[in-house]
Amino acid sequence: MPFLLRIKLRKRVSGYRFITLLFVFVSLAQEPPHIKVNVNLVNVTFSVRNASGLSPSDLTKNDFEVLEDGVPQTISFFSRSAHLPLTLGLIVDASGSQEYYVKAHHHDLQTFLQDVLQPRDRAFLVGFGNHIRLVSDFTASGSQILDQLKRYEHHSGDFDEIGPLHEARDLGTAFYDAIYYAASEKLSDRIGGRKALIIFSDGEDNSSAHHMMDAIEAAQIENIPLFCIRYTERGKHGKLTARNKYGISVMARIAKETGGKDFDAEEKNLKESFREIGEELRSSYELAYNSTHTDRDGSFRKIVIRPKNAGLTVRAKTGYYAR
Repeated sequence: MPFLLRIKLRKRVSGYRFITLLFVFVSLAQEPPHIKVNVNLVNVTFSVRNASGLSPSDLTKNDFEVLEDGVPQTISFFSRSAHLPLTLGLIVDASGSQEYYVKAHHHDLQTFLQDVLQPRDRAFLVGFGNHIRLVSDFTASGSQILDQLKRYEHHSGDFDEIGPLHEARDLGTAFYDAIYYAASEKLSDRIGGRKALIIFSDGEDNSSAHHMMDAIEAAQIENIPLFCIRYTERGKHGKLTARNKYGISVMARIAKETGGKDFDAEEKNLKESFREIGEELRSSYELAYNSTHTDRDGSFRKIVIRPKNAGLTVRAKTGYYAR
């Protein structure tokens, strides 16, 4: 009714405009606006490669379809970012099964920091055995991270723990907990930049409070891909043990589920692998859609991002839990 009155008065005398506006304002003030918060917006960061292994820079949302549990979704936001600053977590396995690879960890971590870390980037380092310790907090200095790692190897007890303090553990490898707390405490949604976790380990665990799916979900919630650098100490005559096979499958699984990738440290040129990781993280795509499945029932929703060009390959997290 105030709107109709305003139209009539404006037609008659312009001096009534002030009174009309005041009347409408008071009317609106008596009934507070309804604010609707959309809790079904799903954000996905993903990488794209063509047949030559390069990341195309001219793709639009019309080049992709998104399905959640097989149901097509409408993309409401789409962008590509180039030359992004990186916010990285480095996780180094210091448990007994990795004693043979201490020098390899040093060498490969140094190579990664030299080839990937740039002045605008930040990284932290977590070391774990039966305790998870913050070896180096966020810094742009690769040399500082390496220096702290050397100290940690001789005086690990001097470094602060992350996660619950003084967690009682019977055995010595808290692999899943290291990922869980690095993702949920150090790379939470308050942290900007393109996030990722780089894990130097064999993927074996025997003392975590969390299991594999907890670690995966913690990374998926924060859109954190896991890049796994695997060092597997084989059994007699170079044969894989059952425990080795388990660790290999774990590293492959957590990388795939989060949109990352796993690498065998003994079979592939890691320098090239690290270059690939850096390029992929700095030139990624992001999209968002309003899920047509509105129930927040805690179930897992499978996401598929399908390129319409068959020559393109997409790597992204495989889904999310609707909590």
